[in-house]
Amino acid sequence: MQKRIIIFTLAALAITSCKKKDEKPPQGPKGVATVKVETRNVTGYTEFPASIQGRVNNEVRAKIQGYITQVLVDEGQYVSKGQPLFRLETNTLNQAAIAANAGVGAARSNVSAADANVKAAQSAVNVAQVEVSKLRPLVEKNIISSVQLQTAQANLSRAQAQLQQAIAGRQQASAGVSQAQANYQGVRENINYSVIRSPISGILGKINMRNGSLVGPADPTPISTVSDTSGLYAYFSMNEREYLNFLKNSYGATVPEKLKNMPMVELVLANGDVYAEKGRIEAVTGGIDAATGSIQFRVSLPNPEKLLNNGNSGTIRVPKAYSNALVVPESATYEQQGLVYVYKVEKDTAKTAVIDVIDRVGNMVIIKEGVKKGETVVAQGIGGLKSGAPVKPKPANFDEIVNAIKPIF
Repeated sequence: MQKRIIIFTLAALAITSCKKKDEKPPQGPKGVATVKVETRNVTGYTEFPASIQGRVNNEVRAKIQGYITQVLVDEGQYVSKGQPLFRLETNTLNQAAIAANAGVGAARSNVSAADANVKAAQSAVNVAQVEVSKLRPLVEKNIISSVQLQTAQANLSRAQAQLQQAIAGRQQASAGVSQAQANYQGVRENINYSVIRSPISGILGKINMRNGSLVGPADPTPISTVSDTSGLYAYFSMNEREYLNFLKNSYGATVPEKLKNMPMVELVLANGDVYAEKGRIEAVTGGIDAATGSIQFRVSLPNPEKLLNNGNSGTIRVPKAYSNALVVPESATYEQQGLVYVYKVEKDTAKTAVIDVIDRVGNMVIIKEGVKKGETVVAQGIGGLKSGAPVKPKPANFDEIVNAIKPIF
């Protein structure tokens, strides 16, 4: 019996000892990094995908049909207005020009013959007129019969009619010369059109047809394009809601006035770099597209170094300035059921507060209401916190917290 009592006692002591080893000592308040709510002047950006085009983009097309015999330029080359770009085969045109020139010579010969006919007819009229003038006083004095005068007058009328015919023939011959010259000039123009020239000064794009290709004015694809990239246009679109907000929030009574009061915008290139030159929104192109529900804006951008070309893409950033805005680090906020919260620290206790967010800029949240300047909020480590939990504040540097936030993607 005594042995049993001793065994039970030892077992109880062992169990008690194990329980004491498993028990953890009570924990103190959680240490959290905190910052004060600040007011700052902050510039945010609204971003829109954009496509870039030269200010003038002209298609290079043939004005006549023919085969390309020479390509005189290369893709990406700067060309001047009127510079020859391509040559077309002209053998048939040259033969047509020879024939047309011969037609001009023949027409001029016809004019010379018509001139001779007019002179002859005019001489006949003169002779007939002299005969009538000579016979009329003789008839009046009854020296000769009136029949002779009537015959002379008939001859004069016939000569005058022949003169009118000769003059009409001369006019017809002159018209023939004009027509022949027009035909010849048309052929010469076609020969000139066989040299395809640049319509504007700019950068030559892709060459779609080369030696041996048959080209013509009705081709669906141009031979190439020339883009004036001394200045550029960037086009971006707003949906209807964004456009209405733009009209509501921009200064000015009319759209042109609102555009004039818009700040300069930035272009972010496809590689993430910010383009060195800023642009200005110049125009809203047309109305809202019923198919897409969007409206297009045009930004004018200088291109002094010719770094950008027609067809580049990027992102237009429209700045928006906030003066004396309440800000907290992005890491101090969390969302739940569509609401945004922060943890205020009051008397070493974390308490949730709903905030009204205006914008998010540079890893900071711009707040309309919900906190006040100078209040302390938990800046990091909000995961696992609960409202009313005791905390041990560890004041941190606001900018260090903001700069330590790295994007996930």
